[in-house]
Amino acid sequence: MDFRLLWFAIQNDWLVLLPIVICSVLTVAVAIERKFFYDKNKRDVVQFIHRLQRELQRGSLENSQMLSGQLGGIIGEVSEEGIRVLAEQPESFERSYDITAALASRKLEKNLPILGTIATIAPYLGLFGTVVRILLTFGDLSKAGGQTGAPEIMFGIGSALIATAFGLGVAIAAVALNNYFQSIVNRYEDDFQLLKLLFLSFADELALNPAGVTERHQAQPGY
Repeated sequence: MDFRLLWFAIQNDWLVLLPIVICSVLTVAVAIERKFFYDKNKRDVVQFIHRLQRELQRGSLENSQMLSGQLGGIIGEVSEEGIRVLAEQPESFERSYDITAALASRKLEKNLPILGTIATIAPYLGLFGTVVRILLTFGDLSKAGGQTGAPEIMFGIGSALIATAFGLGVAIAAVALNNYFQSIVNRYEDDFQLLKLLFLSFADELALNPAGVTERHQAQPGY
């Protein structure tokens, strides 16, 4: 790569490159923030679901609440709230739980629309920069009265394409990161649905045989 082209673009086309630079900075910032958030909330959900299921089969909402609190993270928060609603308002559990899960999903999706927007507009910003530089190159040619040689023309067009390449690079990174983070959000939402099914199963059993659930809780001590 001829770095003279890059330096020329930075010196002369910085104004049209600036929005793409801002997009790239935002992409990196969102990626770091989301990665930190997801890592902080990462938990062994499979093991937790098995342990929670055993406690619910025993009929112990108190131990289930304690288990959810020990887990922590966004899964623990959703589970804790679900158990609280299950204990206090079992008849309206499904609606209340859906609200809790939707609020948790908002936390998970925070700032992801920024990546989606950058993925959409970055190529157009690059194309805009390319068109501007080509127009300026043609303007310089007309002022020179046709005495400019082919190397100078190729140099101007080459520097113009830098904006397109830069815009495409930022867009590709934004799309890849957005898809990756969306897959993480989808996994969390699947976990929320697993918890919901587990709680609904307990609620159905409680509605059909409340005495049996209570007897199991009294007969089997928690751990």
